[in-house]
Amino acid sequence: MKPLLVLRPEPGNQATVERARELGLKPVSCPLFAIEPIDWTTPATSSVDFILFTSANALRHGGGQIASLTKLAALAVGPATADAARAAGFRVAITGDDGVDALLEALPGARRLLHLAGADHRPTATRHAIETAVVYCSVALAAQVIPPGKLVALVHSPRAGARLAELAPERASMNIAAISPAAAAACGAGWESVAVANQPSDRALLALAARLCQD
Repeated sequence: MKPLLVLRPEPGNQATVERARELGLKPVSCPLFAIEPIDWTTPATSSVDFILFTSANALRHGGGQIASLTKLAALAVGPATADAARAAGFRVAITGDDGVDALLEALPGARRLLHLAGADHRPTATRHAIETAVVYCSVALAAQVIPPGKLVALVHSPRAGARLAELAPERASMNIAAISPAAAAACGAGWESVAVANQPSDRALLALAARLCQD
């Protein structure tokens, strides 16, 4: 069985490592980034219909301002983010299971949204009006070393894919399991294989990785 390289930052890294072990895999923790808060000012919300969370990191690192926004109903990109929003006091109106584009498409009408996001968020083309407040960033960890040899790397974001491409000592023996087509594309070419999960979730990504680790 090939080792599984888990690249996402904490605390998600440890959660993924534990799920991987439950599946009988051999995870190796190797976070490439650390999440840090950014100073931000709460925008006016009188005309906002929903608050959009595309990562639980916004709730973990948004600071005291988060409590002042709980009067807004929340849209969450996945179950883990929805759980974090409820724990922070939000009523979750819609929980997505197929990425932010599908979540916004499921929202009827043309609404005004406040997106609490990371510095590397991807702009989304949508009929809804979205105001974005950047509340956290991911900082590259310079000391991380990618081990050589045959293994499977979990790529949870395009930025992680690009960073892995910079650090990997060799590509021809490494298999990529990517959470989205954008994350896969960011890895570039030259890998033994590149595959994309059928849903943009940690559990779907691990299911894909389990097959690749056994091949």
